[in-house]
Amino acid sequence: MASPHRANVLVASNRGPVSYSLDEDGGLEAKRGGGGLVSGLSAIGADADSLWVCAALGDGDREAVRRGVGETGVRMLDIDASVHAAAYNGIANSVLWFVHHMLYQTPLEPVFDAEFRQQWEDFRTYNRAFADALAAEAADGASVLVQDYHLALVPGMLRELRPDLRIGHFSHTPWAPVDYFRLLPDDIGEELLRGILGADRAAFLTRRWADAFTGCCAEVLGGTGSTAIGVHGLGADADFLRARSHEKDVDGRMAELREQIGGSGDRRTIVRVDRTELSKNIVRGLLAYRELLDTRPEWRGRVVHIALAYPSRQDLTVYRDYMAEVRRVADEINSRYGSADWTPVVMHLKDDFARSLAAYRLADVALVNPIRDGMNLVAKEVPVVSDLGCALVLSREAGAYEELGRDAVTVNPYDVSGTAAALHEALTMPDAERAERTERLAAAATALPPQQWFIDQLHALAGATD
Repeated sequence: MASPHRANVLVASNRGPVSYSLDEDGGLEAKRGGGGLVSGLSAIGADADSLWVCAALGDGDREAVRRGVGETGVRMLDIDASVHAAAYNGIANSVLWFVHHMLYQTPLEPVFDAEFRQQWEDFRTYNRAFADALAAEAADGASVLVQDYHLALVPGMLRELRPDLRIGHFSHTPWAPVDYFRLLPDDIGEELLRGILGADRAAFLTRRWADAFTGCCAEVLGGTGSTAIGVHGLGADADFLRARSHEKDVDGRMAELREQIGGSGDRRTIVRVDRTELSKNIVRGLLAYRELLDTRPEWRGRVVHIALAYPSRQDLTVYRDYMAEVRRVADEINSRYGSADWTPVVMHLKDDFARSLAAYRLADVALVNPIRDGMNLVAKEVPVVSDLGCALVLSREAGAYEELGRDAVTVNPYDVSGTAAALHEALTMPDAERAERTERLAAAATALPPQQWFIDQLHALAGATD
């Protein structure tokens, strides 16, 4: 049944712009989120009649739905918790994420068995709930922007329900090359591709990922049909970052970090800021830093690695094990090299945006070495925020490499020795060169800020359906 709301612009994503938690008295507390989608949707104006459809992710969210608590312009779906868990953790994060980031240890995994097939049914159910909600909420001819691998089946399902809609799908991850994509069972791979091709337009963060998608479509389906393919490289929000990074709480975090760095103010800093996600390659980054200290003893006592490694997906065993290994390697480095007045690795594991911005401002070198990344906004944010200029050591497997690679020190993310050499090169880069590179990096990083990124997709979707 159609909703009386009848929105003209709709966004669908697993996570929405607001979340709810239950306080001690059973009341609901709302917390607003951030990010490119939140900024982007705000750019279309309050009179655009927009709606964000998202999933209830926790007990607070589910209780808010049941009580009828919500925000104007947001519809939260109370999908059965077991269905959501199977779709989100069982398929999206344990299969699709692993395929697109090429993370499987193939002698042992993946195993596509009866349990996988049941989880896939739940993934369909989860996607169907979104398609049904969007079909009910959309005005005639409305524009719908479906986000990411969690909702890859939605465009095809929605197309069957509402052929009048303008449907776009955006992938925030890499896309697997065809040989790796075909690890998936043939019918599942075909269903995924046809799901996205239900959109009028499928868009990606880089040309590389778009080409990988079209390559899979050519191999599996014989082509992309009538679906247009686009590229929109999400950039950093320079105005927001520069203002936020000079607020009082960030200054306080800078003072704390300076105290932890120690010395007389002349120690150099290598900074990384990541979720402790398997694809972020934190362990090899630490091993490269250890090799730098091994092979370049002149840096002992003169450099500190600030590693902000925020927990991610700790409900999955493999992620808990990875977090434990990150901590073990950091502790081993500190035990081997640390002294009374020098801690080689300063690690923080609690997510703290103000601390992240403080680290950006203090960074002499930013280490961004993912195994594979759709974009990696950290690589774009550090040059924007850096106080004195920052050399960027960047993996060639990050989507950001397409825009920033010319002015970064590039590394193969698997090459620990090569990364150690790159860290030395970055630490010894002349100040004038570092400042010039930072200026060019910041310009490239902010070329398509979130608001324009979103508007461009809407305009391109309109063109794709004319």
